[in-house]
Amino acid sequence: MPSTPPLTIVIPVYNEGANFRALWTELTSGIKTPFIALVVYDFDEDNTLPVVHEVIAGGETRLKLVKNAYGRGVTKAIKTGLEAVESGPVLVTMADLSDEMTAVDKMYELYLQGFDLVCGSRYMRGGQLIGGPFLKQLMSRVSGLTLHYFRGVPTHDATNAFKLYDAAMVHDVKVESVAGFELGLELTVKAFLNGYRIAEIPSTWRDRTAGTSRFRIMHWLPHYLKWYFYAFQPKRASREKSISKRAE
Repeated sequence: MPSTPPLTIVIPVYNEGANFRALWTELTSGIKTPFIALVVYDFDEDNTLPVVHEVIAGGETRLKLVKNAYGRGVTKAIKTGLEAVESGPVLVTMADLSDEMTAVDKMYELYLQGFDLVCGSRYMRGGQLIGGPFLKQLMSRVSGLTLHYFRGVPTHDATNAFKLYDAAMVHDVKVESVAGFELGLELTVKAFLNGYRIAEIPSTWRDRTAGTSRFRIMHWLPHYLKWYFYAFQPKRASREKSISKRAE
């Protein structure tokens, strides 16, 4: 009998010991799709690691620790996680409990329907962004909506890190990002320009309540702007994907 491809969840962490048990509870209770999770960490002293080891020691077989192969930083951690997955759908989520996991099963269903990138969208009808710095909200909203309405990118929220990718697509377009959370924007823009199929569903993001925040907007702004303007290049030829292969 045909089987569906397994879901891999990439979780970059930075001293998320205070959050991880609650995150794992949300993942296991909110996601019905079978999955494995790669917890990508920067340094051996990260306070997330003892908590992950405890969960694994308790009999959890779906967790795997992966050390960042490119040095410290969330983008490098996500890149490491994405490169560790050879094929199938890959979800990227933060460990700070900001994203609602109940959206993941629907994202996976859309992947099986043939979409190569499924974006959680805070700015489409039904989506929400609750809390967080005003400037961060404003820039994220403006960039996402202008790319959607003025460039035709098929999501209202291109900067959101909460996305599900086809691993083969990620390997094909190659990741160049080096700073901040620009990777999600880069891959969305490249998927759009290269004719990959993109879908979005409403998602809710809430400001973090524990852990260590690493958002430095002025430091990362030039990197965001690079991919924002990159989106206005001419599109390449469209790509038709075989939906049937997703369920083999």
